[in-house]
Amino acid sequence: MATNQGLSVSRVVDVEVSFAPVSAVQQPFNLLIMGDSGVVDTGEAMREYNSIADVAADFGTTAPEYLAADLYFSQVPQPNQLLIGAWAATPTSGRMTGGPIPNAQQAMSLWTVVTSGGFTIGIDGATAVHVGGINLSTAVNLNGVATIINTAMAAAVPSVNATCVWNGQAFQFQSKSSGPTSQVTFLTPPTPPITDLATQMFCTAALAVRSVPGMAMETPVAAVARVDGYGWYALTFAATHVLTDVQHLAISGYIEAASDKHIYGITTNEGSCLDPANTTDIGSQAMLADYMRTVIQWSNTPHAVNSYLGRALTVNYEGSNTTITMKFKQEPGVTPELMNATQASTLANKRLNAYVIYNNGTAILEEGVCSGRAYFDEMTGLDWLANRVQNDMWNVLYQSPKIPQTDPGVHVLVTAADGGLSQGVTNGLIAPGRWNAPGFGQLYQGALLASGWYTYAQSVDDQDQPTREQRIAPLIQIAVKLAGAVHFSDVLINVNR
Repeated sequence: MATNQGLSVSRVVDVEVSFAPVSAVQQPFNLLIMGDSGVVDTGEAMREYNSIADVAADFGTTAPEYLAADLYFSQVPQPNQLLIGAWAATPTSGRMTGGPIPNAQQAMSLWTVVTSGGFTIGIDGATAVHVGGINLSTAVNLNGVATIINTAMAAAVPSVNATCVWNGQAFQFQSKSSGPTSQVTFLTPPTPPITDLATQMFCTAALAVRSVPGMAMETPVAAVARVDGYGWYALTFAATHVLTDVQHLAISGYIEAASDKHIYGITTNEGSCLDPANTTDIGSQAMLADYMRTVIQWSNTPHAVNSYLGRALTVNYEGSNTTITMKFKQEPGVTPELMNATQASTLANKRLNAYVIYNNGTAILEEGVCSGRAYFDEMTGLDWLANRVQNDMWNVLYQSPKIPQTDPGVHVLVTAADGGLSQGVTNGLIAPGRWNAPGFGQLYQGALLASGWYTYAQSVDDQDQPTREQRIAPLIQIAVKLAGAVHFSDVLINVNR
């Protein structure tokens, strides 16, 4: 019988612990490089890298993706995140990627004991083929295992129209065909006493990572649309298939209209960009289209805009005086251009950026602009601000039991928005100044924004009944004065003798 220890304390004092919902996080300011090397398949869509060594391990040191990533990671301060995505510039092949094999199970002694191994595999929708009689006793490494398996697949009846490779972590099987009908199934074990290589290679349905069918050739803009929403901010292309101006402009149009906020970077060395009379070059066309989310750099260094973005995307907006203008910045790895005044002015007039040599022995990036009517630091800074205010207000709504639909309740939302605006002053994006646009609320044109911003919400009492019944807060309006940046200066020296 249990001993009676007395009444529970919870009869008098009952304490419960609850966890608040986890806050939404800020949008990452990172770069996605889209390439066509085939290292990343369309099912994986994109892969994250934190160093140039990681990129080299996957792509080698000559692929366009590597060359673009090298410029990105060469910036100071150095970015710490890069995404590389897959563009189907030509029809792709079906691929099955096995699971990562633990180091202990990569020991060659576990593989060379196999003298009669096998598996069953299906290719391109055909009847699955048994591959047997695989003797791994002479293999010296896992690349050698893949070579022996390729020989066995070719000798199978019927022969298997696929290849096997070891990628350093896992085995991959890829069909030799391409297009939407190209595919590779997961491996299935053979009938004993044949040694089960399907499981040992981590290529069964339970152990493998993915099986991705091939796909038809896609346009660059279709590739961008396919990966939109995967958590990237800025975008460039670095591929063996060089994009045309028409393709670049199609992407710029998509980026401009996308619901997620993005920036698109282009590198060009078109001679027509240097012609003041030419209006058909990529710079002129993007400027005339007013693409405010496209940034173009004129350079004879391929992929130079990746260096530009590597510097721009390292800004920490949660710090103090951390915002920057892109003019005057350096581009490690990019050869500066030697230009005359007419060429430099032509590029500037077409809203093209360039890394140029000055006659005082320095090289600087100028002018730090987007193709549309905005400086690059304005676009990225306001993207941060919009995301910060959105997240702050979301978190208040998400974590509160209820925000009453009253003026004090709306003030809670206004206060949440003010947090991001205050940080905008701290990081240097926003500054006190005179408001030179039409006003609202108690703000009038010509008024001084002493704090750098002004927030206003109409009284709940003034809402119409249908809106109130939908539990919609009154519109919150915000006026922001940007701090801007000095790009030019005139000095007048008066001398008296």
